[in-house]
Amino acid sequence: MTDRKKRLAGRKEGKLDPAAFLKVADAFIDVANRKNQTVLATDLSMAFLFAASRYNAHVAKNVLEVEVHEDFVQDAVKSFTEMLRQNLADPEV
Repeated sequence: MTDRKKRLAGRKEGKLDPAAFLKVADAFIDVANRKNQTVLATDLSMAFLFAASRYNAHVAKNVLEVEVHEDFVQDAVKSFTEMLRQNLADPEV
């Protein structure tokens, strides 16, 4: 199976390849940019953090059925920290 066919098969299963991942992330950024026309960026940032934490709690509890919540929290904090550092270092931001 070619890489393209693997990506397409993965998308049918709801999996995101790197390009699709960035496209989904960009959709959330677009929502933030539109909301920022009427909501302060600092308030909007906190609202997005709350929404992300709420959705991740749902995924942990109801999709992944995580039993040890603290392990999930620590993994999420590590992932967020890495992503935030990468974005802060990005001269395009």
